[in-house]
Amino acid sequence: MADHDDNPFGRGGMSAGEVRRIATGADPMGTWEQVQADVITSVEALLAELGLSAADLPASLRAAADFPLRVPRSYAQRITPGDPADPLLRQVLAAPEEVQPVPGYGPDPLAEAAHTPVPGVLHKYHGRVLLVVTGACAVHCRYCFRRHFPYSEHMPTPERLSRALDWLAQQTDVSEVILSGGDPLSLSDRRLSALIEALAAMPHLKRLRIHSRLPVVIPGRMTPTLQEALTSPRWQSVLVLHANHARELSPGLGAELAPLRQAGVTLLNQAVLLRGVNDRLADQVALSEALFAAGVLPYYLHQLDRVAGAAHFAVPDQEALALHRALRGRLPGYLVPRLVREVAGDEAKTPLHEAL
Repeated sequence: MADHDDNPFGRGGMSAGEVRRIATGADPMGTWEQVQADVITSVEALLAELGLSAADLPASLRAAADFPLRVPRSYAQRITPGDPADPLLRQVLAAPEEVQPVPGYGPDPLAEAAHTPVPGVLHKYHGRVLLVVTGACAVHCRYCFRRHFPYSEHMPTPERLSRALDWLAQQTDVSEVILSGGDPLSLSDRRLSALIEALAAMPHLKRLRIHSRLPVVIPGRMTPTLQEALTSPRWQSVLVLHANHARELSPGLGAELAPLRQAGVTLLNQAVLLRGVNDRLADQVALSEALFAAGVLPYYLHQLDRVAGAAHFAVPDQEALALHRALRGRLPGYLVPRLVREVAGDEAKTPLHEAL
């Protein structure tokens, strides 16, 4: 595609300037963006905010140097002060265990590098393609399987984004596009709307799926503009939230998601099973009940991806299976997420009982 092409998306009716705005963005900050910008980025500051001891500070600082700490102040306010075992805190505080190498845990646990036909595109499963639209997240979760992902090689510059969309336009066997990152909802409404418009111009795409932790971490993210972009009659939209604990869900989340639900957007949640966060039956029951109260169905409960720095979160497989059996005995089937593991190279997520 020529560099001087006035329509570098090729099929979306977008100008070169709009592509550049998608890739770089210059929108003024709105309320949710101000919340996203008000973050704690040092271990010392987070510990001081919560009145916690800095006994393990040196090792925690080394862990934060490898994977920077980032916690919106609004999220930190949900953490119980003075409780070092708080399940929300464990998800975001750089821990000494992260710097200890563990056999079997590496930088690319899902071998994503082997499934990248063009920068910014992951094509692992039949009929589905994932676009890495940003490396930014509102919060840095310490168990993140992409904590070592080479975002610099995949960042959506105008040229890369044009190439990715042009490649996708040729893949007529693909019916679903997944926006991921990073967190796609950390982008501005204008950038997301422009990208979605470009994707909607590809007739073979039937579904748009977005995976995001932002509506959980930052209430207010579901702005009217974003809701409009997600409720196009052009295709079916799916929003997959990432919540791991009931206390992460704000009281107003259900009302915030209601317009999407009423417009027919499918609302799902996927969680990661994490030691010390949600590995008790009461935790899982409360999460499923809170999600359903907000109009969201539990979808997946993932066994931890074996990424370097996260081994201390791992729950043994047999313990995970026992927990899932107990959960099935406590809740109706539609509130029980599927317990799965992602295995590099497999055709789909694998139910844990089949992966053993």
